Amino acid sequence: MAAKRNLYLTLVAITVVAILLWFAQENLNPYYQRILTLSAIYSMFAVTFNLIFGYTGQFSLGHAGFAAVGAYVTALLTMSPAQKVANFFLQPIVPFLRDVELPFLPALLIGGFVTVLVSLIVGVPALRLRGDYLAIATLGFSEIIRVLLVNLQPLTNGALGLKGIPSNTNLLYAWGMLGFCVFVCKRLVDSSYGRAMKSVRDDEVAAEALGVNLFKHKILAYIVSSFFAGIAGGLLANLISTIDPKVFYYTLAYQIVGITVMGGMGSLTGSIISASLYTIFLELLRPIESQINIGSLQIPGIPGMRMVIFSVLLLVVILFYRKGLMGDTEFTWDALFRFLRKPKGRNDQEGKVA
Repeated sequence: MAAKRNLYLTLVAITVVAILLWFAQENLNPYYQRILTLSAIYSMFAVTFNLIFGYTGQFSLGHAGFAAVGAYVTALLTMSPAQKVANFFLQPIVPFLRDVELPFLPALLIGGFVTVLVSLIVGVPALRLRGDYLAIATLGFSEIIRVLLVNLQPLTNGALGLKGIPSNTNLLYAWGMLGFCVFVCKRLVDSSYGRAMKSVRDDEVAAEALGVNLFKHKILAYIVSSFFAGIAGGLLANLISTIDPKVFYYTLAYQIVGITVMGGMGSLTGSIISASLYTIFLELLRPIESQINIGSLQIPGIPGMRMVIFSVLLLVVILFYRKGLMGDTEFTWDALFRFLRKPKGRNDQEGKVA
C-alpha cells in the first residue's frame, strides 16, 4: 500500500515540476532562467561526484577534465560549418568535423559516450591507486586534458576556444537531464551493485574478502559518473555559448568537491540542494565584487570575494554539520510523513498528560 502511494506521489511531483519548469521557461526573464539552469548543471556535477566518492569512496578529481571533453564534443557537433570556419581562422578544423552538424540531444549523448572512452583511459590505471594517490593522479589527468585542449589547434581551436556555440540549453533540457541522472544513479545505488560499492567505500579489504570485485565496481561507478559529467559539460557549453580551456581549470573540480561536501557525502538529495544554494548565493553575492556606493562613501569591489565567502560558509557547515546538510540521508515520502506526524503525536501526548 505504501509503495503504491509513494509511486503515485512521485508521479504527481514529477508532473508538477514539469509544469513549473514549462511555466518558468515561458514566463521568467532570461537572467532567472539562467540561474535555474546553472543550478541543474551544478547539481549534475555534484550528483556524479557523489556517486564516485560518496558511495564508492574513490576520491577522484577528474570531473573538470570530463566536463571539458563533453563540452567540446557537444559544441563541435552542434556548431554550423560556417561558424566552425569563422572560429578556426588560424588553422583549419580537421576535415571529418568541418561539415558535421547534429541536433542538440544526439550531440549531447555522443559527448557523454566520448567522455566515457576518455574516462576508461584515465580510470583503468588510476583506479588501481587508493586515497590521496588516486586524487593526485586524476587531477593530473584532468590537467593533461586541459593542456591537450590548448595544443590540439585543428581539433579544439587551442587557447582561443570556441565561440558562437548554439544556445540550445534551456530549463527543460537541464532539469530533464538532471532527472535522468538522478534516476540512473538512484537505481544503481539501490541495486546489488550499489551495495557492493558501499562495501568498497567502507572497507576494501573486507569487501574483497567477501567476493566483491573491487576494480569492476570502481570502474562501473567511474563510467556512470563520467558519462553524466560529460553531459553536464555539454549543457554548460551550450548555455554560455563560448568555451576555452580556462573554463575547465582545476578550480572547477574543487568547486564540485565543495558543493558535494556541503550537501552531504552519500546523499543525492543533498547534492541538489547544495548545488542550488551555491548557484543562487553566488549570484546574490555578485554586487560585492563591484564598487558599492553608500551615500558619499565608496567601497571598492574585491574580485573573487564571492568564493572567499563561499569557502567560509563551507567551513561553517563542516564545523556544525559534520556530515553536510543532509548527511547520508535522502528525501523520501515515508520520511516526510514521519516528520509531519511527529508534532501531532507530541501534542496528543501532552494533551493526555494534562
